[in-house]
Amino acid sequence: MSDTLNLSAETRDRAGKGASRALRRDGRVPAVIYGLKQDPQSISVNERELMKLLNTGHFMNSVVMVSAGGKAVRTLPKDVTFDVVTDRPLHVDFLRIAEHSTVTVAVPITFTDEEEAPGIKKGGVLNIVRHELELVCDASDIPSDITISLAGLEVGDTIHISDVKLPKGTETAIDDRDFTIATVIAPSAMKADVQEALAEDAALAAEAAAEQQAEEAAIEAGEEPEGDEPNDDDNHDDKISVQKKD
Repeated sequence: MSDTLNLSAETRDRAGKGASRALRRDGRVPAVIYGLKQDPQSISVNERELMKLLNTGHFMNSVVMVSAGGKAVRTLPKDVTFDVVTDRPLHVDFLRIAEHSTVTVAVPITFTDEEEAPGIKKGGVLNIVRHELELVCDASDIPSDITISLAGLEVGDTIHISDVKLPKGTETAIDDRDFTIATVIAPSAMKADVQEALAEDAALAAEAAAEQQAEEAAIEAGEEPEGDEPNDDDNHDDKISVQKKD
């Protein structure tokens, strides 16, 4: 089960870009708590404390007790916005939840027993389609990860969600199809696909180059290059095309 995390916060009265920039200069990150049919609460958290929790690797699938205004609020992180250049957190959204709320969380997948997979021993490669599973579970019992064994897998074998034993009281949020999680593929198959794609690109490039050379040769010889017949309406000297500028 995922551990409950704790984060101290301060309430904030001012909103807007200017106030948010001032908070970030002081080493704080603007945030908001919403949900449970209550008014949103604007807060700010210490950037270093937030980064420490983010670096645990399971911040987004953990219950976070946010202490603000002398009161601890049970929340689930829903979104963290990062600066595209510095990767510093710019804003955090927290969802209020009851102790036994049913929540939807993204839980990371851990693959084990690779040494017991014959297909991988023979040179096969584990092609991971999904690195996490979107699960529905009780807020008090969120899995920290989902472990999937690779034991016995041969080249060509596929792991579907139906092959995974989920923790009791937990179910997949995607229930309309038996989706793929990972497959064991042969490296030679990957190389063949790449080589085929490269060969096709090379053939198209050569064809385009040959057509260009033929057109240039025709022009030098004073001939009209092959193509669509010219539209007489487009060749009257007394017609002028005017493009209106907004």
